[in-house]
Amino acid sequence: MDIRRVTAFEAVAAAGHLFDAAPRREATTRFLADEGHHLLIAYVDGTPAGMVTGVEMTHPDKGTEMFLYELGVDESFRGQGIARALVLALAELARERGLYGLWTATGKDNEPAQATYSGAGGDAETDQVIYNWTFDRPIP
Repeated sequence: MDIRRVTAFEAVAAAGHLFDAAPRREATTRFLADEGHHLLIAYVDGTPAGMVTGVEMTHPDKGTEMFLYELGVDESFRGQGIARALVLALAELARERGLYGLWTATGKDNEPAQATYSGAGGDAETDQVIYNWTFDRPIP
């Protein structure tokens, strides 16, 4: 397995099957242009097998941390440690960049993700609630 930081739309498009939907050129180009946005792809024998995205977040009184935005592994490559390797690679990138931590969120019923994050050294927060605003409906 070879994990590479991707910086070109063409590499992302070639790994499009790893995303929830086909990568959009404009959004991908904007994402990749920001030095605080990171996209790592794991290749097995030259085939894109998994990906992880991370976004650096800075707050005035906390400094900068990495948000693990999305993690995906092709179904045919699951169970081989690719997801864990990608999480660890993103964590290492965060350390190299001097960030103070890494965090993510996942569903209570997503046991594979929870196992991956725990196996990569993450600690589950049990007292957190996530709120979401979707702008396809009016805000009260």
